[in-house]
Amino acid sequence: MNIVKMKAEITIPESISSRTDFKRKFSLWEMYRSFVYFPKAMAKMIGNSKSKLVDTDFLKRLQLAVTEVNGCPACSYYHTKMALQQGVSGEEISSFLSGGGQFIKPEEAKAIMFAQHFADSRGYPKKYAYDSIVNEYGEKEAGIMLSAVQIMISGNMYGIPYSAFQSRLNGRPFKDSSLFYELGMLITGIVLLPIAAVNGVLRGLIGLPNKRLDKSSTDD
Repeated sequence: MNIVKMKAEITIPESISSRTDFKRKFSLWEMYRSFVYFPKAMAKMIGNSKSKLVDTDFLKRLQLAVTEVNGCPACSYYHTKMALQQGVSGEEISSFLSGGGQFIKPEEAKAIMFAQHFADSRGYPKKYAYDSIVNEYGEKEAGIMLSAVQIMISGNMYGIPYSAFQSRLNGRPFKDSSLFYELGMLITGIVLLPIAAVNGVLRGLIGLPNKRLDKSSTDD
């Protein structure tokens, strides 16, 4: 496997670091909607860091699985750094970022598959897929796992245009991008974040769920 050294001991697969096109491209509306779920998701993750109900390394692997599906170079670097700091091996990180399955633990497989499905569905997973991890791990645990991937996809939606803009500054513009799209997502995203955060808090106060599930039974 070709690995490119980013900084110090942090490496990500060359297929990600040298990307000059989008693997996944999101709209402003999708980014805003993901930001709405961010405050409560972050609160759950902070709570889990104290309760240790779900292993933090496990949650990091779920987030790496989301990033692999979406193809975000900037996010890959950042979360590789965090995963290394938490003791996840470089080989394991590279495997997850490349879509490999050799490091997936049997007891984590269903959650990893859900994380991949969550990303592939652009943050709108099937209800039966979410129910499967509730049945496998428990309701509270599944809620924490969902929060981890919600946070990750929010970061991806902002990090992907950031990666494209950074690549443009380095003389390697993405083939299917434009400066208007990149700056539009980056600048508007900063404006939308506090608005979406207030929306998310208000949703929580009136008891609305912090998740959006596709209740259809088909895979179309």
